[in-house]
Amino acid sequence: MPTINPVRLKFMQAIIIFMMLQVLVSAQDQIMCIQTEREALLQFKAALVDDYGMLSSWTTSDCCQWQGIRCSNLTGHVLMLDLHRDVNEEQVRYISGEIHKSLMELQQLNYLNLSCNSFQRKGIPEFLGSLSNLRYLDLSYSQFGGKIPTQFGSLSHLKYLNLAGNSLKGSIPRQLGNLSQLQHLDLWGNQLEGNILSQIGNLSQLQHLDLSVNRFEGNIPSQIGNPSQLQHLDLSYNSFEGSIPSQLGNLSNLQKLYLGGSHYDDDGGALKIDDGDHWLSNLISLTHLSLLSISNLNTSHSYPQMIAKLPKLRELSLIDCSLSDQFILSVRLSKFNFSSSLSILDLSSNNFTSSMILQWLSNVTFNLVELDLSYNLLEGSTLNHFGRVMNSLEHLDLSYNIFKGEDLKSLANICTLHSLYMPANNLTEDLPSILHNLSSGCVRHSLQDLDLTYNQITGSLPDISVFSSLKTLALDMNQLSGNIPEGLRLPLHLKSLSIQSNSLEGGIPKSLGNACALRSLDMSDNSLSEEFPMIIHHLSGCARFSLQELNLEGNQINGTFPDLSVFSALKRLDLSENQLNGKIPERNKLPSLLESLSIESNSLEGGIPKSFGNACALRSLYMSNNSLSEEFPMIIHHLSGCARYSLEQLYLGMNQINGTLPDLSIFSSLRELYLYGNKLKGEISKDIKFPPQLKRLDMQSNSLKGVLTDYHFANMSNLDLLELSDNSLLALAFSQNWVPPFQLSHIGLRSCKLGPVFPKWLETQNQIWDIDISNAGIAGMVPKWFWANLAFREWISMNISYNNLHGIIPNFPIKNLYTSIILGSNQFDDPIPPFLRGSVFLDLSKNKFSDSLSFLCVNDTVENLYQLDLSNNHFSGKIPDCWIHFKSLSYLDLSHNNFSGRIPTSMGSLLHLQALLLRNNNLTDEIPFSLRSCTNLVMLDIAENRLSGLIPAWIGSELQELQFLSLGRNNFHGSLPLKICYLSKIQLLDLSLNSMSGQIPKCIKNFTSMTQKTSSRDYQGHSYFVKLNYSSSPQPYDLNALLMWKGSEQIFKNNGLLLLKIIDLSSNHFSGEIPLEIENLFGLVSLNLSRNNLIGIIPSKIGKLTSLESLDLSRNQLVGSIAPSLTQIYGLGVLDLSHNYLTGKIPTSTQLQSFNASSYEDNLDLCGPPLEKLCIDKGLAQEPNVEVPEDEYSLFSREFYMSMTFGFVISFWVVFGSILFKRSWRHAYFKFLKNLSYNIYVKVAVFANKISKVHD
Repeated sequence: MPTINPVRLKFMQAIIIFMMLQVLVSAQDQIMCIQTEREALLQFKAALVDDYGMLSSWTTSDCCQWQGIRCSNLTGHVLMLDLHRDVNEEQVRYISGEIHKSLMELQQLNYLNLSCNSFQRKGIPEFLGSLSNLRYLDLSYSQFGGKIPTQFGSLSHLKYLNLAGNSLKGSIPRQLGNLSQLQHLDLWGNQLEGNILSQIGNLSQLQHLDLSVNRFEGNIPSQIGNPSQLQHLDLSYNSFEGSIPSQLGNLSNLQKLYLGGSHYDDDGGALKIDDGDHWLSNLISLTHLSLLSISNLNTSHSYPQMIAKLPKLRELSLIDCSLSDQFILSVRLSKFNFSSSLSILDLSSNNFTSSMILQWLSNVTFNLVELDLSYNLLEGSTLNHFGRVMNSLEHLDLSYNIFKGEDLKSLANICTLHSLYMPANNLTEDLPSILHNLSSGCVRHSLQDLDLTYNQITGSLPDISVFSSLKTLALDMNQLSGNIPEGLRLPLHLKSLSIQSNSLEGGIPKSLGNACALRSLDMSDNSLSEEFPMIIHHLSGCARFSLQELNLEGNQINGTFPDLSVFSALKRLDLSENQLNGKIPERNKLPSLLESLSIESNSLEGGIPKSFGNACALRSLYMSNNSLSEEFPMIIHHLSGCARYSLEQLYLGMNQINGTLPDLSIFSSLRELYLYGNKLKGEISKDIKFPPQLKRLDMQSNSLKGVLTDYHFANMSNLDLLELSDNSLLALAFSQNWVPPFQLSHIGLRSCKLGPVFPKWLETQNQIWDIDISNAGIAGMVPKWFWANLAFREWISMNISYNNLHGIIPNFPIKNLYTSIILGSNQFDDPIPPFLRGSVFLDLSKNKFSDSLSFLCVNDTVENLYQLDLSNNHFSGKIPDCWIHFKSLSYLDLSHNNFSGRIPTSMGSLLHLQALLLRNNNLTDEIPFSLRSCTNLVMLDIAENRLSGLIPAWIGSELQELQFLSLGRNNFHGSLPLKICYLSKIQLLDLSLNSMSGQIPKCIKNFTSMTQKTSSRDYQGHSYFVKLNYSSSPQPYDLNALLMWKGSEQIFKNNGLLLLKIIDLSSNHFSGEIPLEIENLFGLVSLNLSRNNLIGIIPSKIGKLTSLESLDLSRNQLVGSIAPSLTQIYGLGVLDLSHNYLTGKIPTSTQLQSFNASSYEDNLDLCGPPLEKLCIDKGLAQEPNVEVPEDEYSLFSREFYMSMTFGFVISFWVVFGSILFKRSWRHAYFKFLKNLSYNIYVKVAVFANKISKVHD
């Protein structure tokens, strides 16, 4: 065979390489993205909302160069579309909107990642199932709703599918069993339900399967053991039941297994193990094992042994498995030793009580790095042997146990320990003692993180420098008190110190300012009272170079706001809820790196200095709830330095800022602007614009006027919240066919001018979950599209009350999880559509509805309706007796209708009922016995009906949560049952205008709530709440009552109602004396006992009721004098003691004399102001006392007395002598005396008889 010249060979190779390079270069010059695919991507972009410019590069001609796009180098087809949000980025960026069907044009797409975005519960597009070349699909954590599309079963090449962290419902489509190439399936954290399909077993290539945190139920299918390559299996936190299938033992490659645990609204514990099965011993590759809430694990003999023998096990969690000390005692140590590879052990939420668990662990494990024994009942010290044996332990969690401070001494010799967590134990000793116990061993050199929060530790902060490696110390929620010592020394490496929610006083010592490594200092919610400039001075040591976060919220820090520029590293400062005052000086500067400043809820005055506008890193400025009074245009001018480019959040609500609204468009990054509750006024200019990036705009409760038009909102594509309520002179007038550039989730336009026609632009808003357009001057019919939009929203709160809307509400299917619908004060007619039964809070009051039966008595069960208000309509006839269907009803108002007949007995099935209002109907008969089951009642108002019979004793014995009981204006009779005094929480007792008799019981002293004085400060928050099935936090509801107050009927709501403590027993037949025990009801605000048959005196110490504002005892038979102690009631505004038998002088005080004379009229013998009748001492008129100088008129005086004596003697003998010597005169005189004595006797006898009747 001829040989080739080596030189020639090299030359030929060079030519071939050159030609290949030419081909590649020319290919690079020619291969660009395909035009149709570029257009498809632009359509896709147009349907998205890109608030953060993630698609800003999508403008050039070559789409292959766009961010998130990768194309084929050979064909130019788009192969990859990756727009996921990087969760590690400090600045949150995401896309929202809709996924356009133009993506179907990208048929060569094999990689699609849209994870960590916000698609606001929209369904996953079904057309994605037509992208047949997809290998990788990640839609996780993007707020998708709806169901998993069955079309995904057609993606035959798919290897990776991640739909975790969404709100997907329904079951897993059986079509997913066709994905024979699938290796990774993650459905974690959705709301999927039903059984796991056996088709999962067909996924032979599956390596990773996560179905945790869903609502799957039934048995775990045995086919789950078929995918032999499975390495990761997580089925935890569902609602499975039955035994764990033994087929799991076939998964010989399994490395991570997580089973058990219950869904958040289940009781859990239904999954069990069969002690005879040995499948677990086959999983020899297992490195991670988690068994949650396996209730019979504590009685198993074989499973603990199998777990211990797993040769590669590194992490073991046996959480909430009812393991106890007995479990430890039952395990034979000779046959039980964990693998030496085990480094992480979690035995939290079990029933261990003795610290012998630590001794046991020291005998069966040797290389533990992390140990979690939280949420047990552990107490007592452990042996020092534990510390010596656990020579690898770095992290120990003993939180939520019962350890005491002295027990920490036994942990002091764990020389490798880095982290010790002991929140919520029984640490009650003083902090110096606790830290002394812990520092007695070598742990003081190794410990880096120490958490002692949520205990009852007392004392003050001691020297902690002995913990030489300590980096974080948390002492929140304890009982530390006193001043922090000046000589306090901190560890050299301490980075974070948190002492929030204690009772520390004084200020911050200089020693904290000398902690050169300190980055975070949190002393919020204490009682620090030093002036802020002094605090800053003390912190201005080397800490000024390291401190990044300073939180002093919720103290009593006073003084002015100082210069902070020396803190070169400070990024976040919170001084809210303190007592800072005065103006912020113009010269004071902020730290150059400061990003967030919160000085809300202080007493700062004036305006915002220019120096704040020069803080170029400032993102968030919170200054709400102060006394700022500068004009808003000036504030904006001062903030218009470099801060206008960085500022994202500006909170200025609840101040006294005035002036007009200026142009705000220069704030290019501003996303949240809160100006609510100020004094902004004047006409909004037609030319102003808002910031283009604005997402939240709140200007409610001002005095703005003018018209907002399309122009003002033209560039606001990011707007999500618009709150302009309570600007009664502000109108919104948009073009008829205007399509807003934004999609709002919150619309608040209460008391603005939107009418007279229903706003058409609302039709374009598809993301609304909260809308209030009440009292907005809208008239006519509500468009059908508005109801449809409402019905298909998953979460909606809607208020269109106080308009002039009419017509019939159409019926729609509804599956809302949370719906508040307020349609009150309109003109809506029958029928009430059944879909409204799916609401949570429903207000149909003050309309023209008349048919309640068809709405209330549909046969299906109503699970989620908690509040129903049908008051002030035209309902008549009997109240429907079908309340057994309403499982959750807590508030029911049927008042002010024309219902008749009896109160239905089925109302007794409303076991969660807190408020029942049936006032002002024509109800008859007795109060039904079934209501005694409604033991959660807070308000029962059945006044103004025709109810009769006795007041049941069970109202007092069974309904002990009652605060408001109104039974007035009925026909009740008989005496007041003594058990009524069991109502210790009662604040309003109204039995007026009935036919009650008997005596007022003395046990009213047991009305505990009325014995306590209250003020508005006692009710700062909302007071009435209902616990919802689907929510961990209670939701507030409004409670109101119609009361006779100071002579007129008034409505009181919520906390205003709580301030009233009233007893009204007027217009009955009560007799006997007013019980003296009434003097102990110190909190009583109104007492009305008028128009009864009460006798006796007014209690002498009634003046102890210093909270009284209204007292009416008129039209009884009270005797005696007015109690002088009444003068001590300074707030008395209404007093009526008229029409009794009171006597004597009206006590003198500014208050009692200020009332009209009619308050005292028609009594037996009252006198003194304000009555015209003057008082006379002992029945004699008091003579004027005129002093006359005796020396000047002494002679005249002697002659006067001599003349008087002489005249008396002469006169006496003239009269007496005539009677003595003339017989006819003598008879006439004695007859006159006899008649006079008889008349006097009769008058005295009549008067005595009247007095005796009064006392009887």
